[in-house]
Amino acid sequence: MRIRGRLLTALAGDPTGMAPYVRAIADGDDAGYFVEDGPAWTVHAGMGTLVAGIRALLLQALHPGALAGVHDWSRYREEPIARLTGTVRWVITLTYGSRTQSDAETARVGRYHGRVRGEYVAGDGAERPYSADAPDLVRWVHLAFTDAFLRSHQAYGRPIPGGADAYVADWATAGRLMRVTAPPVTEAALRAEIDGFFDRGELRRDERVDDVVRFLRKPPFPGLMGLAYRVLFAAAVATLPPRVRRMLGLRRSWLPVRTATRVILRVAERALGSGPRAQDMARLRLRRLGL
Repeated sequence: MRIRGRLLTALAGDPTGMAPYVRAIADGDDAGYFVEDGPAWTVHAGMGTLVAGIRALLLQALHPGALAGVHDWSRYREEPIARLTGTVRWVITLTYGSRTQSDAETARVGRYHGRVRGEYVAGDGAERPYSADAPDLVRWVHLAFTDAFLRSHQAYGRPIPGGADAYVADWATAGRLMRVTAPPVTEAALRAEIDGFFDRGELRRDERVDDVVRFLRKPPFPGLMGLAYRVLFAAAVATLPPRVRRMLGLRRSWLPVRTATRVILRVAERALGSGPRAQDMARLRLRRLGL
């Protein structure tokens, strides 16, 4: 229970896991955007998400526009847990909440993004303006998120109903809610779009990327949590393609990362499974509605 409390405090900002937005998942009068036990439910309930979150941040950092928004507007250094729980709230709400709750959460994120504006140096060296709701930046964040959660689940999770294509198509719904135009709906299309960002020279490594990588490598997590996190970081790096690792200046660990990660994820799974979770609140809503 102590492990569960620490995990849930880090992920959901509440040691019981029942933050107000999680309790609200049981309310609502519709089935939500995602099918019970479908691809999105399965992937986002898996322990691979603990690896995926790190992987997504590493990949997102390579887009100088996306990174400029984080650098200029985020307090991730001073409040890393707060930033993590904010992202977790959005993912959990969209995956398991009603459409009404999901739309309200999307609007909340959109209001914050509407203030995020500035300038950045693009991959070609030119200065360009950015805004968090710019189509290319929103698209890159969606691609990086989808790829990170898919690859991490493939490495450390159970089979996905319908396979990889089903998850990409399912989570494309979240992309559309965030105003991504025609998000990819197959694994091959997802890979092609990410490769396109690299091939067009839109991504780059600079001192800001190195700063983020240093922070992600060793954030201020104490004791056993810090040790477990370092293993999860190595696991995230191991799932990245070679050219992504090279651009980030990272190497795969020579240690038995996969085995150590499986042990940590198993402990986390047993701890989190010892109490109610967001999907349990969603099932309460669905049973109440007779669905």
